[in-house]
Amino acid sequence: AGPVGGGLLLLTAGDEDGRAFGMRMFNSDGSESETCLNGLRCVARAGFAATGLTRATARLKTSDALVVRDAEIAPGVFTVRETAGPASLDVAAWPMHVDADQIVEAPLAGLPSTRAFTAVAMPNPHLVAFVEAVDDAELVRVGEACEAAPDWLPNRANVSFVEVRGTDLFVRTHERGVGLTDSCGSAMAASTFAACLTGRIAYDTPTTVFNRGGLVRAEAGADGMVTLSGNATVEWTGSVTVDLESGEPRDLVIARRHEEEIAAWETLRTGM
Repeated sequence: AGPVGGGLLLLTAGDEDGRAFGMRMFNSDGSESETCLNGLRCVARAGFAATGLTRATARLKTSDALVVRDAEIAPGVFTVRETAGPASLDVAAWPMHVDADQIVEAPLAGLPSTRAFTAVAMPNPHLVAFVEAVDDAELVRVGEACEAAPDWLPNRANVSFVEVRGTDLFVRTHERGVGLTDSCGSAMAASTFAACLTGRIAYDTPTTVFNRGGLVRAEAGADGMVTLSGNATVEWTGSVTVDLESGEPRDLVIARRHEEEIAAWETLRTGM
């Protein structure tokens, strides 16, 4: 499956430990991410088709996730529910070299911003700041500072600015290895957990999380497990030839465009 955000998703084989299939995700800069929850829904759909299952444990780079075929989030929208976590507040594991074990609603001296951030790993690293209104220019400045892999943050981080809209959230993310993105599933999960952790929304309560790319239904538990339910829309099926020596793709052939699925998803998006 792919591409997502200019990256590549790979459906991999299951194993003897009960994982029905796995996923590997590569960003556009060639780095491999610990997880990609938007991508996982796409890979889960392909895995369900390959195995005949509608519920499975999927292997990620450093963790597992439960994926389930879910009731449609809107008519005609193929929907997958994924449960990932537990979310971690242990910044030493990132590693983040700061004088604190956790960062919850606190400024970070190494960033070009005085905003308060919460650091959450899903298990990929996220910095979340709650704002009255998203400022893309500021978000890019902070994201690029993290992307430079400073000494205190060698593995970089995803950065999200989050607006609380009643019981809903709107998330805008500068994604590690990608840049400013319309949608990042693990950022939506991290933002949901951070919103619960800081008392902005309640644990174990469904919420809708929006971004420019669409929406998911989300719920976070005090145990750090986060569930997202969202689309896994097939836009087209086809094939591409890749030169393994150069890594250059060529000869893309689109065998079929799935117009009904595209229309169903666009109907939901335009009605947000």
